[in-house]
Parts: sequence; structure tokens; C-alpha cells
Amino acid sequence: MRVALPALLLALAGPVPALAADVPLPDPAEEAQAQTLMKELRCLVCQGQSIADSDADMAADMRALVRERIEDGQDPEAVRSYLVSRYGDWVTFSPPKRGLNLFLWLAPLVFLLIGGIAAIRLFRKRPDA
Repeated sequence: MRVALPALLLALAGPVPALAADVPLPDPAEEAQAQTLMKELRCLVCQGQSIADSDADMAADMRALVRERIEDGQDPEAVRSYLVSRYGDWVTFSPPKRGLNLFLWLAPLVFLLIGGIAAIRLFRKRPDA
């Protein structure tokens, strides 16, 4: 009975709210910078949402980190660089165009060019009627 009662109370308590609530920065300009950056960063749990829109605990931690670093006087680009170095290029919705990412950005143009050349060659070989 001693073990069952606390277990029952824990089960009925429901989900525990997050310990770190989203508290906006006191300076409206800094909060605007933080919000803009949060909309550009991808939630690592939800994958399709920004950390500004996500309800995941990881996103809440990332929002707190962004606010903390901006409040400490860091530039939003420095905060972004820190998160990219920690989580990789995928954390941003617009990854840099270099390395393998450059191939992914240029591949559609290359395929379009190849298709255009193939279409021109195909139509030039047709006999005139």
C-alpha cells in the first residue's frame, strides 16, 4: 500500500509543465531579434517547424538559449553560428551553399540545362514536312 499510493498520485498528476517558461526579453529590440532568429532555426525534434512554433522541450531549450545569448549582447549571426557548430547546418532553414549542399542547390539547374539541350537536339533532328 505504501508504494501504490504514491504511484497512483503520480499517475493522476498528469504531465509536469516545463521548468523553463518562455519569458520574453525585457528589451523589445532584443526580443524582436530573438524572435526573428527563432523563426529561422529548425526544431530538431519536429523537423518541419521552427523553434518559435514548436512545443517540444528541445525547442524551448533552444529558445531560452537564443534569448540568453542575445541578452548577453551577442549578435544574432553569432548565435546562429554557435547553433550550427553545435547541431550542424541542418538546424537552419537556409543552409549555406557550400560543399555537398552546393550540389543540391545546383542540381536542378544542371538537370534543366541537360533537358533543354536534349529537347533542342530532338527537335532539330525532325524532318520538315
